[in-house]
Amino acid sequence: MAIPIALALYSVREDLAKDFPGVMRKVAQMGYLGVETAGFPGTTPAQAAAVFRSLDLKVVSAHSPLPLGPDKTQILDNVLAVSSDTLICPWLDPETYYQSVDGISRARDLLNEANAVCKAHNLTFGYHNHWFEYGKIDGQYAADILRDGLSPDIIFEVDTYWARTAGADPVDVIRTLGKRAPLLHIKDGPCVREAPMVAFGEGKLDIVSIGKAAQETAKWLFVELDRCATDMLEAVEKSYEYLVRESLGYGREVGN
Repeated sequence: MAIPIALALYSVREDLAKDFPGVMRKVAQMGYLGVETAGFPGTTPAQAAAVFRSLDLKVVSAHSPLPLGPDKTQILDNVLAVSSDTLICPWLDPETYYQSVDGISRARDLLNEANAVCKAHNLTFGYHNHWFEYGKIDGQYAADILRDGLSPDIIFEVDTYWARTAGADPVDVIRTLGKRAPLLHIKDGPCVREAPMVAFGEGKLDIVSIGKAAQETAKWLFVELDRCATDMLEAVEKSYEYLVRESLGYGREVGN
């Protein structure tokens, strides 16, 4: 059964900064059903929310700073303003947290604290990986050490490309996490950290195997290209079309 397709708006951040409403219209016209915010380039949370509503785009999740410290209220308000029910931590500094078991323990405490805040505001809290969580410490992936001490209601947004780039098998990661990984980020490219990414089907990631492995557990597939040597809007459209063509994901009916 195919999975609904969303766009991680980090992909088009440079275009959004120039024309937020216009770019979002193009995204909806491509067929995307949902989005994931990553800040609000060229707009405000309230203005973005109005654009999303007008285009019938669901805000599946929001990449956001942790809702802790003096900015906690503003961070939560930004997520709630766009009617998202899921806050995703997009990054924890690898030098601080992923060099030792002790560092991972500190990351775990921070994420559990953020989760408690989110739960108090009826938000689901999740964590998005990069490549460094799939480095090994004491013979184990850092991601596995992290997972074992996290509150069981914290979800994982698996970035399949970064897992593969680090040497892990994203299909194994998806199967291990099961329903705890309802959101998947998919990229394509040479699986080299600093290299440009490409439209789906033009790189090394086995997207078909990943999509098939996720059919019973994933609720959304996200297209995300961090950087691209070609036109980004063209690449995200081709990537959406690839997922539909391979019967891995679905979007909306769009007119000619």
